[in-house]
Amino acid sequence: MTTRDLLPSVAAVVGDRYRPVDVPVRGGTMHVGVWEPDGGTEDRVGDAPVSTVLAIHGITSSHLAWPLLAQAMPDVRIIAPDLRGRGRSRDLPAPYGMPSHADDVAAVLEALGVEQAVVVGHSMGGFVSIVLADRHPERVRSLVLVDGGMPLTPPPGVAPEALSMAILGPAADRLAMTFPDHAAYREFWGDHPAIGAEWTELTTAYVDYDLVATDAGWRPATRVEALDEDIRELVDGDSLLNGLANLRHPATWLVAPRGLMDEVPPLYPAAARELWTSKHPDLAVEEIADVNHYTIVMLQRGIDQVVPHVRAALEG
Repeated sequence: MTTRDLLPSVAAVVGDRYRPVDVPVRGGTMHVGVWEPDGGTEDRVGDAPVSTVLAIHGITSSHLAWPLLAQAMPDVRIIAPDLRGRGRSRDLPAPYGMPSHADDVAAVLEALGVEQAVVVGHSMGGFVSIVLADRHPERVRSLVLVDGGMPLTPPPGVAPEALSMAILGPAADRLAMTFPDHAAYREFWGDHPAIGAEWTELTTAYVDYDLVATDAGWRPATRVEALDEDIRELVDGDSLLNGLANLRHPATWLVAPRGLMDEVPPLYPAAARELWTSKHPDLAVEEIADVNHYTIVMLQRGIDQVVPHVRAALEG
């Protein structure tokens, strides 16, 4: 894929610094969006080395979650892959799971010549970040976990294997749906309480990019089997628990006050925050005001609060 292959709505938000790259990984190629720094060469901006952020998206998302971060940090290289089973990496084969995702993104950094990066992970991307830091510690400078990364607690009476429906709800339902065209998919998202009420140009691009043509019609890009395999690990997966036990990089945990359906309690209610900060006292935690699980990265007021923590990680 080249920039000429982008949908007009996507091209309108990614900007001139953006280039799409396909990187060899297990079973094929991983699609990656790269935003190069303004005025930079391959490894320098002026007299300073280029700083790199590896931005990892959530469980049913894509690299189109990150244009606002790139716009807010024009002096930084942002590398954002479509994870295995998502976006334009949807045809990469199983197994999925946090170790596979961590090895994939480590391969992306190696292929792009990045020795070390600050890793910013949203939602499931935070879990991938933890496992990446454990399996490939030399690639990670520090972690910024955005409403993700700490094990999820199933609601009372919900078995871990039923977690996808209990937490993701309509986000899981839509993966089995077909749509006649992009307009119908935009309409579907327009009714979503967490994202439809404050529709932006980025929302249009994000939603348009998520559709892929199949024999059955237009479908969301995320594969159901990828979601099913991945979500169980977000509760008590061995790789996640080992990564947290071995956590040795500076880490900041940013949490949203509202959840995936703009609801309260959020994905991480007060009891969960207290639990994980007590177990990891070196973990810096801060609530990002007036956002939900999506808008913490997809609205300007969310990114405006996230960026100072990413800057601090780069400077640290």
